[in-house]
This record gives sequence, structure tokens and C-alpha cells, in this order.
Amino acid sequence: MLSEYISKKLKGARYKILKNGTYFGHIPSLRGVWANAKTLEGCRRELQEVLEDWLLLKISNRERVPGFSIKTDRRELVKNA
Repeated sequence: MLSEYISKKLKGARYKILKNGTYFGHIPSLRGVWANAKTLEGCRRELQEVLEDWLLLKISNRERVPGFSIKTDRRELVKNA
């Protein structure tokens, strides 16, 4: 489930070379998910790590994640409140 989401979002990533010769990558549909590295491959790896961290943070804070739904038992949410 998480792997599929990450893979799908990375396929939509956009990359460009900056004036200083480094690579910049971002996922347009996810605000704040971007990376910068010396090589394109490094940028791709960094972007994946950023996406994974961003996703885990959103899930742990019970925030909405665009294109991703978590099925929870609402009874468990009441018990933990």
C-alpha cells in the first residue's frame, strides 16, 4: 500500500538542472516535497526519502494525504482519546 503510493507519486516527479549545475526535483501534487542534489540519481534518491518522511509525518499526525486513505476503526480512535 505505501510502496504503491510512493512509486506512483515518484512517477509524477519533475526534475530540472539549476544554474549551479545541481538537480532539483519535486512532486507538484504534494506541497513541500522537493529535493536538491549534485546528480540526477542522487536527487531521485533524496526525493524518495523526503516523500517517505513526509508521508510518515502526515500519517502520524492523522493529517489528510492527497490520494491516500487509511482505513481505521473509529472505535479504536475513541479508546485512545
